[in-house]
Amino acid sequence: MEPTTREHSRVDLGDVRALRGSRFFNDELAPVPVEKRTWTTYNYFALWMGMAHNIPSYALAASLIALGMNWLQALITITIGNLIVLAPMLLNSHAGTKYGIPFPVFARAFYGLRGANLAALLRAFIACGWFGIQTWVGGEAIYVIVGRLAGSGWRDSAVIAGQHWTMWLSFAVFWLVQMLIIWRGMEAVRKFENWTAPLVSVGFLILLGYVLVKAGGLGPILHDSGKLGWGPGFWKVFAPSLMAMIAFWSTLSLNMPDFTRFGGSQRKQMRGQVLGLPTTMTFIAVVAILTTSGGHVLYGQDIWDPAQLADKFSSPVVVVVALIALVLATISANLAANVVSPSYDFSNAFPKRITFALGGLITGVIGILIQPWRLYSDPDIYIFAWLGFYGGLLGAVAGVLVAGYWVVKRTRLKLADLYLPSGQYWFTAGWHWRALVATLIGAVLAVGGAYGGPFPADGLIPFLKPLYDYNWAVGFVGAFLAYILFSLPLNAHRNEEETSV
Repeated sequence: MEPTTREHSRVDLGDVRALRGSRFFNDELAPVPVEKRTWTTYNYFALWMGMAHNIPSYALAASLIALGMNWLQALITITIGNLIVLAPMLLNSHAGTKYGIPFPVFARAFYGLRGANLAALLRAFIACGWFGIQTWVGGEAIYVIVGRLAGSGWRDSAVIAGQHWTMWLSFAVFWLVQMLIIWRGMEAVRKFENWTAPLVSVGFLILLGYVLVKAGGLGPILHDSGKLGWGPGFWKVFAPSLMAMIAFWSTLSLNMPDFTRFGGSQRKQMRGQVLGLPTTMTFIAVVAILTTSGGHVLYGQDIWDPAQLADKFSSPVVVVVALIALVLATISANLAANVVSPSYDFSNAFPKRITFALGGLITGVIGILIQPWRLYSDPDIYIFAWLGFYGGLLGAVAGVLVAGYWVVKRTRLKLADLYLPSGQYWFTAGWHWRALVATLIGAVLAVGGAYGGPFPADGLIPFLKPLYDYNWAVGFVGAFLAYILFSLPLNAHRNEEETSV
């Protein structure tokens, strides 16, 4: 089975019938034929607009204001974080476009056909947490909308397990709508992204416009100096906040091959992402920062949840229109960022039993069991515990992938072997110790010193505590260097072990 290289240096495996007997193959994990790799620059720009313009993205930026930053400090932090995470994202995206493979299959080249499940399921369970968070805040927006239309009977309903039963109902409805879309497959997701992308900014602009009018323009907002100043207080918060900004999209820095496998060319996917991620996140950051700062001027408190802020507005029309747009935005983001990846990841774990749609359903169920309302309840937990800890773990996985693909393999993979236990990526019983140990080293360095929130004040491993403020960067660099070091003996025999596709 000899793959062929087609236009734009994309590799096509051609006839895959010989792979169908492998327990590591199914149609959803198979390489996308070149003729079906049709996504354009706009598709990727629209994808990022849909993923970035959502309530948690807004809350991420707004939470920096709640932590004491002024508008400029928050904007600088977010912009730097997005530019940093864009680099590994583009580096890992290359393999998707070149070989037409999703993230878990890409990971097999370095972790082994079985070992890839470690990286894939780690990414999947984090996506489940994010799916739950996005679904909770989307349900909260529905709860506020209906409450404005239906009156106090809806808002003051009986409390069950700490929440009004109508809030639980809103959560369930939002969950069900997303499951119905994902059950229809990847093409339904793409169409939904394209349809919602031009609309998702409307709700945030309505929020901002209302606050600006009520607060008397930008003047009172921009003159707010924040609580931290530019001294030691700011720099103490800046590093972990920057890592949180990176961690927010570190999930996508791993699994962008799930989307770039449909790319018409490397140029199209790269241009779409370069135009998409920094611009859309900067836009939502500016809107969130100004709206939250304006809310502080109006109400004397930092309200980082846009649904709760909108609920304070006196105009029911503004509240309903804004939150309907935010609901659409959150569905769009959740499907692309938090359901597509784990659907492939769970399918990778059991290729013959779990389809893309069933993987999406599993994601939805775990997203409920993880109790997202607890993760989202406080900006300190949201940024320093949730984002910080998992960012360090995923940074280590990203370090292995980038080092393996670009330094060790030099972008050359044997495509058919990614599906065959008889191929070169079987390593030792399907596991590659070099990738596993490198990931462990990076992860321990990154999060071994975790402190604050549910972690000990002195850190899990006290002498590593200073590194935790730089968790994603430490995890990435540690695993990157370790994998290269362990692979030096392999490099000496590269010509014997690898052949160009």
